[in-house]
Amino acid sequence: MASSKKPFKEDLDFQIVFYEAILREIPDYVDALIVLGEIYTKKGLHKKGLRVDKKLSRLRPENPVVHYNLACSLSLLGDLTSSFRAIERAISLGYEDFTFMCKDPDLSNLRSDRRFEELLRKIRREKRLQDAPDATTR
Repeated sequence: MASSKKPFKEDLDFQIVFYEAILREIPDYVDALIVLGEIYTKKGLHKKGLRVDKKLSRLRPENPVVHYNLACSLSLLGDLTSSFRAIERAISLGYEDFTFMCKDPDLSNLRSDRRFEELLRKIRREKRLQDAPDATTR
C-alpha cells in the first residue's frame, strides 16, 4: 500500500530557531555557525549569512572553505570587490575545487565580472608553474 505522506521536506525555519538558540548559549560554536550560514543562504537571508561567514572568517582565518563561503555571501550581496578578495584568500589558503567554483550559483555575480577570467588565468599560470619540473632536480 502506497503512503499518502508527502516526502520529508526540510523545515528550515525550525532549524534556524534551533541553531540560533545553540549559538545564544555558545556564540563561537563553529559547527553550528557553519550549518546556520548554509541555512540562511538556502532561505535567501543573505545579510544574515554574511554576518555568520564574517564571524567564521575571524574564528577560522586559515580555513579555505570558510573564505570561499564568505566570497559566496559577498557575491550574493553584490559586493564583488570584497568577494574577489575573499576568493583569492581562499585560493591562497588551498581552495582547489575550481570546477565547482565555475558552476556555483552563489558566484554567478563574480563570473559575470571581467576579473573572474583574470583570476582563472592566474590560477592556470600558477598551476602550470607548480607542475613544471624543478630545475635543481635534473
